Order: sequence, then C-alpha cells, then structure tokens
Amino acid sequence: MAEEKNENKLEKENKEKLKAEIKEENKKETSEKTKEKKPEEKKKKIGDFQVSQSKKKEVPKKTEAVVNANSLPMSTKTAGAICRFIKGKEIQRAISDLEEVIAKRKAVPMKGEIPHRKGNIMSGRYPKNASEIFIKLLKSLNSNANYLSVENPIISEAIPNNAPRPYGKFGAVRKKRTHMTIKAIPKKKTEEKKK
Repeated sequence: MAEEKNENKLEKENKEKLKAEIKEENKKETSEKTKEKKPEEKKKKIGDFQVSQSKKKEVPKKTEAVVNANSLPMSTKTAGAICRFIKGKEIQRAISDLEEVIAKRKAVPMKGEIPHRKGNIMSGRYPKNASEIFIKLLKSLNSNANYLSVENPIISEAIPNNAPRPYGKFGAVRKKRTHMTIKAIPKKKTEEKKK
C-alpha cells in the first residue's frame, strides 16, 4: 500500500512537472510571436531616459477632393442641369459661371419644354437659389482640394440624388430635396484618361 501511494505521488509529480514545462514552452512561443508582430522600435536616449519610437504606417496620398451634402432645398432636375453645366470645368471657372447665372447674364441649359435663351443654347433657365447653394459647395470643394494639394482641380463627377421629402403641412418651400456629391481630380489625370 505504501509503495502504491509513493508511485501515485511520483506519477502526480511527473504530470505536474510536464504541465509546467508545457506552459513555459507555450509562454515562450507566444512571446516570440508578439515580438514578431510589433513594429520596429527605435530607442533614443534623451538625458537619462530611453524613449522608444515606433514607425507609423504611411497613409497613401488622396488624389481627389470630395464634397457631400444632404437634403439641399432644390429640385433634383435643377441640380442635374447645373451638374451638367459645371462638369469638366475648373472650380474657379464654374464658380464664375454660376455667378453669371445669378446675374442673369448666362443661362443654364435645361431639357424639357422650356423657352430658348440668348446665346448658343436651345433652352435654359436662371436657377438663382440653386446656383447660390452650388457656389457654397464649390468653395468648400476648392478648400478641400487645396488642403489635399490637388493641382489644377477639375470637376470630374457631380451627382444629384433624390432626398426624402419632409413630412408636414407646408408649401413648396421645403417640398423638394436633393443629396449632392461633387468630386474634383487633378487636370493631369483627365488628360491621361483621354489618351
């Protein structure tokens, strides 16, 4: 009996030693894996202290500027006409053209049963309120392009989408709503696409 107890104790001790060895091996493996995953750290000595600096991942430079606006108070049809009017132009030129629309010196070409206007267009209108909203968006797009250092930005996309109409009893003031997205890219890219 005493011999059996001694054997059982020895077996238990051996099992415990094996478990401890396995745990230590697992700890070593996990510590090695975590060392591999960590980015390279440079240690600088500042006075008596050591400071570690890790390398950050380089973020790719954005090549296009974007402006998004939701629920603008204008009809989608008018927004679409203005989008076709400004697409492919430089931002500053588009702003000056829209200022001429506000002053009724230049008409925005529109489709549908609309009378003809002065100039080389068949039919058109002078959407004043929508033009003012577009000027604000284009100024914002210009500042975004300057911040992202986009050289010679040209309006590549101008997309109007229907927005949900608000509830309530009110007249035509808040009935029509539009979501807008305008993108600008450098002039060099548009020239490359044409080739």
